[in-house]
Amino acid sequence: MPQAGWSAKRERQYEHIKEGLLDRGEDEDTAEEIAARTVNKERARAGESREASRVSTDDISSGRRGGLRSRSGAQGRTYRQLYAEAQRKGIEGRSRMTKAELLRVVDR
Repeated sequence: MPQAGWSAKRERQYEHIKEGLLDRGEDEDTAEEIAARTVNKERARAGESREASRVSTDDISSGRRGGLRSRSGAQGRTYRQLYAEAQRKGIEGRSRMTKAELLRVVDR
């Protein structure tokens, strides 16, 4: 799905993002859409596109935003993520557990 106006660098960026999404389990269509949107936003931020929305140019970069949302930092997974994992594992009493308790039982 690479665009005709993209440079070789943007083509590589698109393929890299798409492969990463496929590795994480996204389906082909979703991976292509997310990769294309990300590349187009980065092109707009770099002034490589004819038109760019204010959000595209003023917002934080895609890489930084993804890093902030990764939940792999100091606080780790969210309560909802831990609860869902406990549910998949069939852990009893999960609805009454705190985040710390869920973390303990999920990581066993």
